[in-house]
Amino acid sequence: MDLGFIGLYIWNGVMLGVIYAIVAVGFTLFFGVLDVIKFSHGDVVTLGAFVGLATYLGLHAVGVEQPWVNLLVITIVSVASMVVVGALIAQYCVLPLREAPPFITLLITLMVGTVIREAIRLFYPSGSNPQPFPELLPTHSLMFGSFELRIDTLILVVVGLAVIWGVNVLINHSRLGLAIRAVAQDGETARVMGINFRWVVLATFGLGSGLAAVAGLMNGLYYREVYFGNGLMLAVIGFSSAVVGGLGNIYGAILGGFLFAAIQVATVVLLPLPSAYKEVIAFGLIIVMLAIKPTGLIGEKSSERV
Repeated sequence: MDLGFIGLYIWNGVMLGVIYAIVAVGFTLFFGVLDVIKFSHGDVVTLGAFVGLATYLGLHAVGVEQPWVNLLVITIVSVASMVVVGALIAQYCVLPLREAPPFITLLITLMVGTVIREAIRLFYPSGSNPQPFPELLPTHSLMFGSFELRIDTLILVVVGLAVIWGVNVLINHSRLGLAIRAVAQDGETARVMGINFRWVVLATFGLGSGLAAVAGLMNGLYYREVYFGNGLMLAVIGFSSAVVGGLGNIYGAILGGFLFAAIQVATVVLLPLPSAYKEVIAFGLIIVMLAIKPTGLIGEKSSERV
C-alpha cells in the first residue's frame, strides 16, 4: 500500500482526534463539576458553527473580504456567543435541577439540544440543507514524497492542540481552575471555603460551550460545510470518547478522542469494508473496552476530578 495514502489517513485521524478530544473535554468539564451529562453539547457545537457562518455572511455583506479578519471575527463572535449559551443552560436548566434525579437533568439537556437543533433547521435560511462553509484558511498543500499535507488541516491541528493545552493549563494552573477543581472534588466544602459555587458552575459551562464553538468551527473549516444534524453524531462520539477515556478526567477525554479517531481510520485502511462502517466498528470496540474496563482507560481518581 502506498505510504502517502497511509500517511493521508493517519493525518486525517489526527485531525478528527483533535475535534473529538475538544468535544470530549467539554463533557468531562460538565460531569466533573456537577455530575451532569449535558446532551445538548453536540447541538451547541453545531450552533457555534452556524453562528460563525451567519457572522461571516454578515461581514461579507458589509464588504469585509480579508480571510484572516473574517476568521478572527467569526471565532470571537461564535465562542463568546456559546459561552453565553452555556452559562444560560447552566443557570436555567441545570442548577435549578441540582437536587433532582440525574435522569431528569439528562432529559432536560436532551430536550434543550433538540430545541437548538430544530431552531436551526426551521429558522436558518434553508436550514434543512447542508450549508457551505467559507474557505478562510490557505488551500495549498505541501508535498512530502507522495504524501500531500493540506496547510488548512495543519493550522487546524496546531490550533486545536493549542486550545486543549490552554484548557489544561487553565484547569491546573489558574485561580479559576483551582476553584473548578475544588467544586468538582467537594462542592459543599468549596462553598464553606468561600468559593462562589454558582459562578464557578456558570464559568465551567461557559468554558465547555466555548470549546464546543471551537470544535464546530474546526469541523466546518475541515469539511467545508455545516449541517443542522452534525451535532448528534459529534455528541455521541465525544461522550463515548470521554467515557472510554475515563469520564471526569481531562487526559482520559483527550486519549478517548484520539483513540476513537484511530479506530475509525484503522477500519477504513485495514478492513475491506465501506467507510460507512467505521462508526459501527468503532462503537463496537468501545463497547468491548467498557465491558472489560467500565471505569475507562484512565480511571477517575476519587480525590481529584477534572
